[in-house]
Amino acid sequence: MPWDFALILFALGVVVPWRGAVRMRKLLARPSLETADRLMLYVSTIVFQWLAVAVVAWRCYARGLSAQRLGVAFPQPVLTTVIAVALSLVLAANQFFGLRRLARLPAQGRSFLYEMAEKVMPHNFVEALVFIALAFTVAPCEEFLYRGFVFAALERAAGGSLLLATIGSSALFGLAHLYQGRRGLISTSLMGCVFAAARIWTGSLAPPIAAHLLADLVAGLAAPRLLTPSDGAAPKASVEAIDTTVSGEEQ
Repeated sequence: MPWDFALILFALGVVVPWRGAVRMRKLLARPSLETADRLMLYVSTIVFQWLAVAVVAWRCYARGLSAQRLGVAFPQPVLTTVIAVALSLVLAANQFFGLRRLARLPAQGRSFLYEMAEKVMPHNFVEALVFIALAFTVAPCEEFLYRGFVFAALERAAGGSLLLATIGSSALFGLAHLYQGRRGLISTSLMGCVFAAARIWTGSLAPPIAAHLLADLVAGLAAPRLLTPSDGAAPKASVEAIDTTVSGEEQ
């Protein structure tokens, strides 16, 4: 494996998880976050993700890793569209019912989740607008990095093994969400396997990008309406969508 590819994999597999865990601890240690804090978090995430994609794309081009190998293609338009729509709807429904389950948890069982969501997710219209831009950044960028670059690099290094590429890319994707604890690592790794399967089936990153985007939008924007605290306080957003902010910035 080329040295630059190995260095990028090290960054995604070690630096990103460590940075995410440190950042989450710092966020939770603060009494509260103001609008300026959240906007800075969102904007810095957007800038960082696109810079990361630019660097990775540059090294892929330098090493002759084609757009098709990276999944930046649309070889089967009908199949790709059908899979994208179906996967997006399934994940959106999963988010919706996940929020409903979260709302029914006893207070002691949801305090940590609510604390993260309350501090990181958008609280007003301006924050929501920037959050939308963030979601439209994270979905394509993370899918390009993990289902695109990591998958292709591992597939090439493993002699064309799709299984190893799927496991490896999904594991790194899960590690990027290590700050959520063991449950977050496992659930995101499994989701990475589903996304990788869609990428293999269609030859395109379009289905995972579409599903990732819709899931983040539902979790981040619909949660304040779905989660209505019984104490009359302002609704809080879902921890599911914290993937969009913290993991997005850390890459």
